[in-house]
Amino acid sequence: MKLGEVCDNISVTFDKTKQQVVLVNTSDVLNGKVTNHVLVNNKGLKGQFKKTFQKDDILYSEIRPKNKRFAFIDFNANDYVASTKLMVIRANKKVLPQYLYQVLKSEEVINQLQALAESRSGTFPQITFSELAQINVRIPKLDEQKEIANFLKLFDDKIENNKKKNHHLEQMAQAIFKSWFIDFDPFGGEKPSDWKTANLTDIAEFLNGLAMQKYRPLDNEENLPVLKIKELRQGVFDSSSDLCSANIKRPYIIQDGDVIFSWSGSLLVDFWTGGTGGLNQHLFKVSSQKYDKWFYYSWTKYYLEEFIAIAVDKATTMGHITRRSLEKAKILIPNDHDYKSIGLLLAPIYRQIISNRIESRKLTEMRDMLLPKLLSGEISVNQATK
Repeated sequence: MKLGEVCDNISVTFDKTKQQVVLVNTSDVLNGKVTNHVLVNNKGLKGQFKKTFQKDDILYSEIRPKNKRFAFIDFNANDYVASTKLMVIRANKKVLPQYLYQVLKSEEVINQLQALAESRSGTFPQITFSELAQINVRIPKLDEQKEIANFLKLFDDKIENNKKKNHHLEQMAQAIFKSWFIDFDPFGGEKPSDWKTANLTDIAEFLNGLAMQKYRPLDNEENLPVLKIKELRQGVFDSSSDLCSANIKRPYIIQDGDVIFSWSGSLLVDFWTGGTGGLNQHLFKVSSQKYDKWFYYSWTKYYLEEFIAIAVDKATTMGHITRRSLEKAKILIPNDHDYKSIGLLLAPIYRQIISNRIESRKLTEMRDMLLPKLLSGEISVNQATK
């Protein structure tokens, strides 16, 4: 059955009399979720924001399908307005919205749409609903649709729950760090006299990655995916990630749990949990032979906003910081007793964050492996659970 037989492209202009709306652009949808929920005044809106959508609709970007800019709407969207670059796809009575969403986010459909997008001339690889509507998919009976959709939703719910847990854990960790290192709450608001002042480069090594285009894998040579800013931002490698030789020097091979700091372009610092890969230039791997991960991660994270401000001021083509910025970033090193006390609080939190992310990645891999088999009818839900 063709997709056009089970869904429609909705284009209804929003109520312009509303005083406030939430604007949803292509950048505000990713991997199933709308990421922006901020109300803004409905005055002078750009012409691209026109479309209304509702609960159980699917937002699907017309541009670069492989970037996975799509979202299933599981909330009341009365005050939301979508960009014209987002298709609003609505299931008809032949298909359950949740099942249609699983079909549209399958690699088989995404790959077909990406191929169509790349075959068109223009600035951006783009698709139309007319092209999407011609794709053939398997649409089973509603009972089977429900069974498959509910089963796959278990994976999505667990992944989302881990994300919420990690958000809470990160807030806890930042509050603990601030209490001990900034406000000195355990010491009556006064910095202990035996704590030492140092800088970021005193407590950690900041290893810049390699220009990986110089380390392409040879024919039949073992390879690794390349960690660039894109991968760090999305948290995983994907089919579009570059490859490098697996024979690069060991320090440039990154593993789950490594602290990665993007110092150019989009500045961010995070734990990497996307699997083994090669470290590209413009990224630091942050490590230390002397200090624990919780310590150098927390201090690097603490200075991130300041580093971003420095990069913005320096921006000509692409904002960045230098090692001099790291050397100017003053930090505090507690005495051994206090260091251990703080570590007992922060280290378990960060270990749990890393563990939750790795679990989510494995759940995603399992879900994506089962998805095409369930949609094609190769296996049933009962077989998948054995």
